[in-house]
This record gives sequence, C-alpha cells and structure tokens, in this order.
Amino acid sequence: MKITNSAAALALVASAVAAPSPTTADKPTKRQAGCSSAVSLNAQTNVFKTYKLHANNFYRKEIEELAIPNLSDSSLEAAARKVADTGSFVWLDTIANIERLEPALAEVPCNEILGVVVYDLPGRDCAAKASNGELKVGELPKYKTQYIDRIASILKAHPNTAVALVIEPDSLPNLVTNSDVQACKNSAAGYRDGVAYALKTLNLPNVVQYIDAGHGGWLGWDANLKPGAEELAKAYKAAGSPKQFRGIATNVAGWNAWDLSPGEFSTASDAKYNSCQNERTYVNTFGQRLKSAGMPNHAIVDTGRSGVQGLRQEWGNWCNVDGAGFGRAPSADTGLELADAFVWIKPGGESDGTSDSGAVRYDSFCGKPDAFQPSPEAGAWHQDYFEMLLRNSNPSLL
Repeated sequence: MKITNSAAALALVASAVAAPSPTTADKPTKRQAGCSSAVSLNAQTNVFKTYKLHANNFYRKEIEELAIPNLSDSSLEAAARKVADTGSFVWLDTIANIERLEPALAEVPCNEILGVVVYDLPGRDCAAKASNGELKVGELPKYKTQYIDRIASILKAHPNTAVALVIEPDSLPNLVTNSDVQACKNSAAGYRDGVAYALKTLNLPNVVQYIDAGHGGWLGWDANLKPGAEELAKAYKAAGSPKQFRGIATNVAGWNAWDLSPGEFSTASDAKYNSCQNERTYVNTFGQRLKSAGMPNHAIVDTGRSGVQGLRQEWGNWCNVDGAGFGRAPSADTGLELADAFVWIKPGGESDGTSDSGAVRYDSFCGKPDAFQPSPEAGAWHQDYFEMLLRNSNPSLL
C-alpha cells in the first residue's frame, strides 16, 4: 500500500494466570466463534466501544512461524507475542487471498470484530509501482464478480460475526492529488465505479464500512480538503448512501502522529498550506468537510507504525520508514468524538516495497535515505524491520 505525492507541492503529500493445573472437568472449552444469532451493527454508533478488534489468525501465524523462530534477540519474544495478541486487519489484496477470510471469520468470538481490508481495484496504486495490483485497467467486471461478489458471499454465510471493512486504500485520494499521472487518469472511472460497487454490495447488517481517506499530509493540504471530501462523498452517494457506512479510515499503513503538536512538518517552508499537522486535527478538519459534502464523517486511525516521529524527510515518504516503531494499541478511547478508534490496519513486519533498484516493482521511494534498506518485495515478511518496530515501540512493548 502506497502513499504518494503529486507533482505539485500542495498535493504532497497485538492471559495467562499462575494457578494450579485444572482438572479435566475444569479445563476451558474452545472459545465459541461468532454469536448465537445474527449480528446487526448500528453504523450510527461507534461499534468499537462494544466490540474489540480481533487478533486475526493470518498475522498471528506470520509472527509465530516466521518472526519468533528467527528473532536475533530472544528478549524480544514476549513483545512479539504481545503483537500477535493485538487486534489487526487481514488484507484481501488479491483474489487468491480471499481464502484468508473464511478461516478468519470462523475464529472470531461474539464480543470481537474482524477487521478486513478490501484492496484489489483494477489498476491499483496508480501512482506507485511497489503495490500495483493483479487486475488491469478495464477488468472491472472481474473485480465485481470474482472479488467483491465472492467476499460478499462469504460474509453473508457468517451473519453471526461482526466485521469492520476498510475499502480500497489509496484509491480515491490518488484521484485527488495525482490527477496529472496518466495511470491515474486511466484508472479513475474504474476506481469510482469499483469503490461504489464495493460499498453497495458489502452493505450487510453485520458489517460496518470505512472508506480510505489518506492522511493529514495527503488530503490535509488546504487545497485538497474540499475536492477530497467531494470525491469521497460522490462514491458514497453513487453506492446509494449505504446504511452500514460509518466514515473514513486515515493513516492506513502510515506514519503520522495522532496528536503531536507542533506537527512533524510544522517548520517546513510550505507548512502554512497545511493546517492538518497531526491525524487528530485532520480527522476534525476533514470531517467537517465530509459533513458539508453530505456523507458520514467518523473515522478510525491506523496507529500501528506511528510510535516514532521525526524520521521522514517529507510527508509523502511512505516506504519502510527507517527507525519506526509500533504505536498506540487499538482502542476506542481516542478522546475525540469523530475518532471511533485507534486500530492496527497495516501488519507491522510486512514490507512496503523492495529496495532493490533492479527489481521490476522497485519504487524509488523505497530507495530514499529515510527508507530501511535492504527491504524485500511488498507484502513479504521483513524480519529486521519487525524487530526494529518492537525495539522502537511507543508505548513500549518490551
């Protein structure tokens, strides 16, 4: 998942209790997945106050089978297990990876909610190379029938499980700030139609939806706020203003602080053109624009890798930022009415992109001085980076 800049300056953009061993009769039974009856989520309320974000099995397996056996320092194991126990989102970033959804749904207890990222638009990530998707521009029918419809069918088969969806990271924000990029021009119609179709088709009683809205260093620029809100609102309305739509997701796979003041880039020469120097301000400011544009404006904020600030040279540097750490744990206690929850959307430890300049999917952002090197292909497990996130976690996991 990429966070990109436009050519113009203003478009910059996881219990144990010591006790006697239980007798056979006392041994706990396996946790019951799902509820005893169908779940009906009220998208007019903050569902994260009722449901805890689920620690999905896919990310847990990565940590338990890839990370822990290969730790360079055994003292990091306890922290790694804490991350495995922390709620995070499962990414359905290819048609094949829809197979992750059924087993993830099958293990969610009634008081928890499964986070899922829908991420496979035709011409995906039109302004970046590392996360270009499998579907080509023009393959919207395939996106609808083989991707969205299949996800909808699986969710309908699990009505007793609560699900929170983040819809298509980077897509609509790219249309706002990268409208001069030919690949984005080519993808625009498919993005708009695809996002609207996803919102409409996945408008299910046990689902709450959030659409990606970039972050404060992307759509938070003064010149981007109004067109950004209008672009997102158009998709919401084109979907028929779905009942289960709640608002936006910000800072997905990002690095921005929640409430750092002054902001990380407040002393930059162009800071006067961006009043959204942290995600708290962005959620409030952009939220008002969304309300004016006629769409729900509550937000969830990805804090998974934002534990350390002052690392990037520019707002738009998105690839494997060197020195980063796990950030605030998932919680509905945000202190801001418009912010439903802090969540971990990007799985910490999965690479943003390769630093190998000779690779087909190499993106120059992954070779910048503030990007961790060496780094493997996007989505591949990045052991060194995971250990760095543990060491630099804030609040500390150690």
